[in-house]
Amino acid sequence: MSHVAILGAGLGGVMLAYEMRAKLRREDCLTVVNLGTIYSFVPSNPWIAVGWRQPKDITVDLVPILKSRGIELRSEGAERVEPTLNRVRLNGGDIVDYDYLVIATGPDLAFDEVPGLGPSAHTQSVCQTDHALQAKATLDKLVKAPGPVVIGAVQGTSCYGPAYEFAFILGAALRNARMRDQVPITFVTPEPYIGHLGLDGVGDTKGLMESAMRERHIKWITNARTTKADPDRLFVEQVNEDGSVKATHELPFAFSMLLPAFRGVPAVVGIEGLTNARGFVIVDKHQRNPTFPNVFGLGVCVAIPPVGKAPLAVGVPKTGFMIESMVTATAQNIAALLKGEEPKAVATWNAVCLADFGDDGIAFVAQPQIPPRNVNWASQGKWVHAAKIGFEKYFLRKVRQGKADTFYENLVLDMLGIRKLKEIHIDTAE
Repeated sequence: MSHVAILGAGLGGVMLAYEMRAKLRREDCLTVVNLGTIYSFVPSNPWIAVGWRQPKDITVDLVPILKSRGIELRSEGAERVEPTLNRVRLNGGDIVDYDYLVIATGPDLAFDEVPGLGPSAHTQSVCQTDHALQAKATLDKLVKAPGPVVIGAVQGTSCYGPAYEFAFILGAALRNARMRDQVPITFVTPEPYIGHLGLDGVGDTKGLMESAMRERHIKWITNARTTKADPDRLFVEQVNEDGSVKATHELPFAFSMLLPAFRGVPAVVGIEGLTNARGFVIVDKHQRNPTFPNVFGLGVCVAIPPVGKAPLAVGVPKTGFMIESMVTATAQNIAALLKGEEPKAVATWNAVCLADFGDDGIAFVAQPQIPPRNVNWASQGKWVHAAKIGFEKYFLRKVRQGKADTFYENLVLDMLGIRKLKEIHIDTAE
């Protein structure tokens, strides 16, 4: 009998629990460790912030679902991973021993790295559903007393899509309320250009994003180092290619939403051989940690080098389709180890994104995510908004049913003519 533990119950952790349970033997045990019992569909948080969704629409109680599939849920959350002892110490003192551990925690949100940043200070966030709810309450005040808005991301962010989405979605919501003319919007980002996305651009994302912003009267500042947030203004340094300060900006706001930098969660930070200096989990091409070979990592918590040179820290996105590819490879590799075989499945780290703008949107595909690419494609249209809604509904239905099938994901890829991007590569060179 073997015991597999999964740390985290977000997109990656939940999908892995379903896939892993199907591959384990009857006598094997599977435990999910998470802080709380609720799964939340994070991509819908921008809609929560403008009142287009309620939390009940995008959350799922995991207790009955996991129990019905013979998966134990420990909702205390992890205090510390102890890989030399093959165990996880939970908040409260209990211990979960494991034969194999998969770390799928997502990131720790480093609001503290910029003074005044975050929901407990002066800016808002859509990284978590409770953050988005707080943003909605602040936006309600904006409607009563319109003023300037600043949206964007700070240096060290690893996923820029939600910042762009929220800027456009908020613009659409304000147009619907006939208030857009009273609310100037400025977008700030550490990216060297609009549409970089942490991927050095995909297709013509630069042209498409800049055009969309001009059309919607959104101004922008790139190469922006956010230094401080006060209750009603943001302080930004715009830097040159060598990192020297080119200009300083003091941006007044009545509302601001800025994505923070990401880092590893406290349960794994500082463990030599397991994580890097930033606390992200080190993995090889099989999602396996080289120092602790019975530990795997997937999703935003893993270490991926930045793409392209930039004067400021611009992280690489590790979400969506990329996570599902990591999930499938990890499940296959642990199943192989249980059979006494070596891991051979390699996740296809391809970027596939549907960026919703509230009425239309931009879809882009990078295969692989690191240039030069075999596929480097981006397109804009109302179909992207419809596809994002469809994906939300289907994915939540899949979570509620405890299924790990990829029918809808493959349907979207078929629409784009790139079905093979989701396939898992089996390494035969070993």
